[in-house]
Amino acid sequence: MKVPVLNITGEDTGKKAELKKSIFGIEPNNHAIYLDVKNYMANNRRGTHKTKERAEIAGSTRKIKRQKGTGTARAGSIKSPIFRGGGRTFGPKPRDYSFKLNKKLKQLARKSALSTKAKNNSIVVLEDFSLEEPKTSEFNGIRKNLNITDKKSLVVLPVTDKNIYLSSRNLQNIKVLPVSQMNTYDIMNASVIVFLESSLEILQKNIS
Repeated sequence: MKVPVLNITGEDTGKKAELKKSIFGIEPNNHAIYLDVKNYMANNRRGTHKTKERAEIAGSTRKIKRQKGTGTARAGSIKSPIFRGGGRTFGPKPRDYSFKLNKKLKQLARKSALSTKAKNNSIVVLEDFSLEEPKTSEFNGIRKNLNITDKKSLVVLPVTDKNIYLSSRNLQNIKVLPVSQMNTYDIMNASVIVFLESSLEILQKNIS
């Protein structure tokens, strides 16, 4: 599959970028995508949720009423879960939600996500460019030229570029990251993926 290479003004440069069939043309495995996205989100959970049990509640341990003769259930402490302000029964405790996935499965998920975007014509290849200084208006102008202002976009760079990152930081619906940090979640979360020429070369070289 070949796609035209555009410049920052949105014009066709006349060059064509080859999208490898082994990466952008496979039959998507939706279950692999699901597992990789689930893995990404689980690994980002902090798991710091915590409620107090009856032993951790501050309060008197005095028996609040006599054992028998009240006509109601016996109660030994104001910290009991059945009373307002008491401890919570079986509440959440801090835990680690992360889990591991096989490398081949993660690679299959990434290929499946890229193939899905390629089938939907949601991949744009942009000629390599750089910014002399961080300038949001200049970067936003490039977005307008590519007609992706209103679309959730992922811009993939060959390496981390501080000026491009800072220029995009205050804009909505766009994420900029180097090709080494690209993951299935970000691919599926974007409506359009913009590859710089060199980042596409690195991707296709590193993923067989």
